Amino acid sequence: MSTPLGEKIKNLIAAHGPISVTDYFSLCLADPQYGYYRTREPFGSAGDFTTAPEISQLFGEMIGIFLVQAWQRHGEPNPVHIAEIGPGRGTMMADILRVISKLSPTLYEAASFHLIETSERLQKVQSQTLVAHKFKITWHESFDTLPEGFLLLAANELFDAIPIRQFVKTPQGFRERMVGLDADGELTFAAGVAGLDPALLPQPASEAPLGTLFEVAPARDAVMAALASRIRASDGTAVIIDYGHLATAYGDTLQAVREHQFDPPLKHPGEADITSHVDFEQLARRAAAEGLQINGLTYQGDFLVGLGLIERASALGNGKDAITQESIRMDVERLAGSGEGKMGELFKVLVVSSPAVALPPFQR
Repeated sequence: MSTPLGEKIKNLIAAHGPISVTDYFSLCLADPQYGYYRTREPFGSAGDFTTAPEISQLFGEMIGIFLVQAWQRHGEPNPVHIAEIGPGRGTMMADILRVISKLSPTLYEAASFHLIETSERLQKVQSQTLVAHKFKITWHESFDTLPEGFLLLAANELFDAIPIRQFVKTPQGFRERMVGLDADGELTFAAGVAGLDPALLPQPASEAPLGTLFEVAPARDAVMAALASRIRASDGTAVIIDYGHLATAYGDTLQAVREHQFDPPLKHPGEADITSHVDFEQLARRAAAEGLQINGLTYQGDFLVGLGLIERASALGNGKDAITQESIRMDVERLAGSGEGKMGELFKVLVVSSPAVALPPFQR
């Protein structure tokens, strides 16, 4: 059973030939008629996936603590802009604002808060979540319209939703992976003709067996370059959190999630969230090439624990009943633990700054 977007894509391929994985990825998420982000409510138990801020307030609180410390280490500049790209339902920003207003009323007063969100529907949801702080917040459809000045930036699960290109090793070398039609007219993967610069490969192509996949993400690179250029121009720090790998490697990480279950990427176009793992080594390489300091690149679990996750969870559970305490313990385990269903090792954190500053929990 195909989806309306699936039929649209099949017709497109029948008329014009196979499309790249990048184009397929973009259509799945952003087709004006049937794209996933245009038609679905992805977040939470009723949606298709749950992000860290939706699991527990502890996640956003730790990010809030990190931003306060970063501002202090940068010498408490004023004015200061605090921005989030891709803020979901506004949950993380609500927790950040609550922590900043308590921990550092001076920063709360000095700062303006900015949400970069392209979906009008999500902007409405965010404005309800953040109604207590409505006079402090401005929405932007693009990163380019942020005001000039010192910037603290957070991006949680932003880069995984930016499309990638995939290349597959064939007897003729690496060729771009395409989405075409099989003999029954159903969507299938196939190798195209476009090649890949061998210099991008993590190790000699000769060592990779036939059928090996390699992913590149020029669009992610461009977003990272734009963030870096903005921070270099007016100083600041960015914290980027996503699932992915610390080192560039071969492998197929294209994945779809539907109703909290993995789904074959070609099965339900437009009705499943489609993403891929983020190559953090490449993001860090791009930030360094743009002149930023790499403060640290680490596992989400280590980052949160280093900021005081365990102590904050203990304070949150203090005096509560046993069921509440167990629920908090399970949330901590899910955010910082390792193993299946846990985020502590799967998710990575990259922090970049200009000028160079020593930021907790990273040690210079």
